[in-house]
Amino acid sequence: MPRLGAFAKRHTILLGLVAVLVPLLVLLILQSVWLARLERVSAIAHKAALSNYLESVGTELQYFYRSSAERLLNVPATLFTQGRLDQAAIHWNKKPLQGARRLFLVDFTRERFGNFLVYNPSTQTLVAPPASNESLAIVLACSPWQFLSHGGGALASPTLTVDERNPEYRIIMNPITDDASSVVGIAGMILDEGFFGKDLLPRTIRKALPSFFPEVPAEELVVTVRNGRGGVVFSTRKDDATGEAVTARLPFVFSDWTLAIHGTRHTPEEWARAGFVSNMALSALLAAALLGGIVFALRAANRAMILSEMKSDFVSNVSHELRTPLASIRVFAELLRLGKVESPEKVREYGEHIEAESRRLSRLLNNILDFARIESGRKTYEFVKTDVREVVVGIVKAFEVRLRATGFRIEVDVPAEPLPPVEMDPDAIGQAVHNLLDNAVKYSGNSKEVGVRLARDGDSVVITVQDRGIGIARGEQEKIFERFHRVSTGLVHDVRGSGLGLSIVHHIVQAHRGKVRVESEPGRGSTFSIRLPA
Repeated sequence: MPRLGAFAKRHTILLGLVAVLVPLLVLLILQSVWLARLERVSAIAHKAALSNYLESVGTELQYFYRSSAERLLNVPATLFTQGRLDQAAIHWNKKPLQGARRLFLVDFTRERFGNFLVYNPSTQTLVAPPASNESLAIVLACSPWQFLSHGGGALASPTLTVDERNPEYRIIMNPITDDASSVVGIAGMILDEGFFGKDLLPRTIRKALPSFFPEVPAEELVVTVRNGRGGVVFSTRKDDATGEAVTARLPFVFSDWTLAIHGTRHTPEEWARAGFVSNMALSALLAAALLGGIVFALRAANRAMILSEMKSDFVSNVSHELRTPLASIRVFAELLRLGKVESPEKVREYGEHIEAESRRLSRLLNNILDFARIESGRKTYEFVKTDVREVVVGIVKAFEVRLRATGFRIEVDVPAEPLPPVEMDPDAIGQAVHNLLDNAVKYSGNSKEVGVRLARDGDSVVITVQDRGIGIARGEQEKIFERFHRVSTGLVHDVRGSGLGLSIVHHIVQAHRGKVRVESEPGRGSTFSIRLPA
């Protein structure tokens, strides 16, 4: 259990991501399955909508011709049995012949095979038709009723019938029966194909489009009508659209004509697939945004935990750093107090150690106080024109007292020619150099040499601190200037420190409009450079 808790603590963000990602993936999979089903249903529904539209157009056309035929061809049987067919002409004269090219009557009460009469609208009378293809079409269409009437057969429920054997003469007929259900005559009409193709059909198609597809632009739906020979009779677009279409034949009359409708851009399947893709893309985008927010929150929580651990380590390390100089000061002070040191040289030596450790303690406390000021934005600097050589040499001399008993040697390389003055805060730059020296000594490993070099590079003065110690891995070099950060692997982590020194150096150099760089390889040491504008 402790191991499990430690693992969970170290991999908090990973566990949080897994806890969120698994249900999110399950949700996306379920949604994709649902959208795939919706895609199929949408395609079927879209096709059904197109089919319903075509059916509605056919029904509207059928209603027009049925109602017209019932109005025009509903002739009373008494006009045939009483010989008053001229009244049918008066009846037709009162009603417009819209949609009908010719009206005719066939009387089976006078002639054995029927008396054929056609309506002449100019004279408003019934006349015998001359021999013609039209007359032949009428005779052929009425033949079944002739045989039925001649044979004395009865018709229980007469209905409108259509004869389209000759596409040039499409005929609607209404058989007229007497009280005994005998066929006494026929009233019929020959349809006007020009009126149907150029007036009625386009008007019906355009009228039904907005009601069935209110949200689809009219130009994205193409309705095409073809006759029995395959020729285009009418189309809502001049150019012949391509692609899969939903087709239907016209009911009742013009039954060999075909209605077709399809989109100019997509088939029903493509429309549904496009909806599937857009919905999936939106779902993925929302999932990514949600995941990004969760990752951000988990990362922030993880960073807070890491920062908390860093602060705990900082308190522990600072406590150790404070105890070391305090213990040295106490030991040397007790030796002096107890009078165990008699020679003036030893007294001076112990005094120098006490002073060095006091300075070390002051530097550590200054780092902590400066860091607090930097974090709160209260850190200020007093810039004056200063000789960098004096500041660096003074820091090195003060640092050498502390190193005298350890065997460390600091080599200082200062150019013979004077360096240009730099406008800076001498105490702050001294603190930065001290921090770099302190790090160089801590991480020198078995090497006992540290190099300090001053040089001029164009309009800048460069301060370089070099050690030949354990070095820093490349992946850690960008992080070492962050607050509380300490290298987490290798020998570097075994050395005590507060994790503030390089962070303060970075802030001081930035405040002086300068740059600090590091060049290091594991096992070959590190070189820190401070570049200040002269």
